[in-house]
Amino acid sequence: MRAREDARQDGKAAKVRLNAVLLRQDIRYEGRATWGPAPRRWLAAVVCPTPAQPIVFQEYVRAVSEHTERRPRREAELQTQVQTWRWAPVVEAMQALRGVQFTVAVTVIAELGALSRFDHPRQLLSYLGLVPSEHPSGERRRQGAIPKTGNAPARRALIEGAWAYRSPAKVSRPLQLRLEKVPTAIQDLSGKAQVRLCTRSRRVVARGKNVTQVVGASARELAAFVGASARTVTGARLG
Repeated sequence: MRAREDARQDGKAAKVRLNAVLLRQDIRYEGRATWGPAPRRWLAAVVCPTPAQPIVFQEYVRAVSEHTERRPRREAELQTQVQTWRWAPVVEAMQALRGVQFTVAVTVIAELGALSRFDHPRQLLSYLGLVPSEHPSGERRRQGAIPKTGNAPARRALIEGAWAYRSPAKVSRPLQLRLEKVPTAIQDLSGKAQVRLCTRSRRVVARGKNVTQVVGASARELAAFVGASARTVTGARLG
């Protein structure tokens, strides 16, 4: 999982370097800022003004291609490895939650391991760095941003999944296919999570809260539902 994340970060850095090479020569892509077939065709037609520049340019294009190909290879291998992993049932149960797709579920379990080692959900949230910071002054208690301590990959994965709850509650076709593979208790938990998080997210946004704050709050609750999913499958106690 970490190797996949390394490939993603390396690919992102390679694209930044390639863009920098082009911008130094004032060569700009006028289409959409994506790395699909159209930009690749455009890159193949780029003509650099001096003999040395094409060498550098092609090296950076090759680096982008290599890192782009590494990521799906590692994702495919990950799918194979998880099938025989002892945490495979927990990964499958977690995917019943909206926003928690395969990579998010595997990242969380690979980083956290047995969730039963946390005696209470607050300990899990603290380990993830999702508990708001506090600034007490006398009898007053003011909460601030999350401290971003603890396990960064798992926290980042949960925040990524929490963005899905900004939209109204619904069961998409991919989510329905994942729900069909899990017990009724997990399906009920998924529905409860959707109703609670989607409703709360819209209500807090309507009060004028910053979107990132809303997503952070949703990630905290999503982490609690993740723990509940693991407890339902393994029978381990969490809180």
